[in-house]
Amino acid sequence: MLPPSPAGIPPGNPCVSCGACCTTFRVSFYWAEAEVHGIPDELVIPITPVYACMAGTSQPEPRCVALEGEVGRSVRCTLYERRPGPCRELEPGDEKCLRARARHGVDSLTLVPNVSPPGNVLAPGVPPDDEGLRVA
Repeated sequence: MLPPSPAGIPPGNPCVSCGACCTTFRVSFYWAEAEVHGIPDELVIPITPVYACMAGTSQPEPRCVALEGEVGRSVRCTLYERRPGPCRELEPGDEKCLRARARHGVDSLTLVPNVSPPGNVLAPGVPPDDEGLRVA
């Protein structure tokens, strides 16, 4: 069994049973972002003079070295609080998420209107996005 997910991942977040994005895309970002977020040097690979990527993601079958667990079952990001911008920008149920889930045969997520009373959304204390959607 994996250790608990890092602080900051809301209970019920579908990402903790997925990990498909971490094993589908190259996670590239401006090199200084690694220093700003405190990502250890050994987890970052330079790809140009100004861009770097997370180790393990710049190969034909990517798998971020920060990912622990089994994709589609139970995973955790060992750098969740310090993850780079591309990881922060990807949202459960967005186009990239759905492509990654499909690639790995993980059930798709469906966005539905948030009709719950205020404060009673996907995860307690996490409001719906600006468009009033939540992940079902």
